[in-house]
Amino acid sequence: MSSSDKLVEISDLEFSYGPRKLLKGLSLGIPRGKVVAILGASGSGKSTLLRIIGGQAKPDRGTVKVDGQVVHELDTRELYALRRKMGMMFQAGGLFTDMSVYENIAFPMREHYTKLPESILRRIVLMKLHAVGLRGTHALAPNELSGGMSRRVALARAIAADPMLAMYDEPFGGLDPISINVIANLIRQLNDALGATSIVVSYDVSEAVKLVDYVYVIADGVVAGEGTPDEVLASKDPYVYQFMHAKPDGPIAFHYPGRPIREDLGLKA
Repeated sequence: MSSSDKLVEISDLEFSYGPRKLLKGLSLGIPRGKVVAILGASGSGKSTLLRIIGGQAKPDRGTVKVDGQVVHELDTRELYALRRKMGMMFQAGGLFTDMSVYENIAFPMREHYTKLPESILRRIVLMKLHAVGLRGTHALAPNELSGGMSRRVALARAIAADPMLAMYDEPFGGLDPISINVIANLIRQLNDALGATSIVVSYDVSEAVKLVDYVYVIADGVVAGEGTPDEVLASKDPYVYQFMHAKPDGPIAFHYPGRPIREDLGLKA
């Protein structure tokens, strides 16, 4: 892809939490108009990558560009202007518990478009809720929704302002099979209808590969594999193969690095 074909360009990205180096020179590109999955085991840095793209965190080294702008070089005003073009579905939904469903959807537009007439705002909110099948819930509180319904409301809020870039952090976590299928279909349909670009961060391989156009698998802070869903599923790379096919044996360790258990338990060797 040429630079003009990429909405997001990440080059040699490094990021650490204290002494723990999470991203170690990661590079990837997100093509315009596509749905792209970023897959990897828990703790591989997928959610952190979304935070860096959105400007919530700054890299130690490397470059992150969105629509040609280097995110971590923008001042506050410029960053907020860029964020108006982004939508985010948070890992746990992130709905405001003291607001109705209607006000949750309206919130980003009230913040970004203060001069929008209330009559127009109401139409937009109801249309977004209608798109996810939940127009009838507009007066309910988040605690009156099921888990799947909450995720659908969060999805409606993420695309409320018709963003050029929508990011979904673990959209399938904790959902039943029907809800997962509904959410996956909505992400695909809404992306295509809006002409947007979408990034789906997940560890749910089976759902992600049915939904997306392109896949990145990250491991040990870098891209371990990439390609179309069929290409990644056919990969012989040991890490990619183990992750994509859920094999118990391979380079992905079950235990987080630590001292031998006998030492922690104070037992003699």
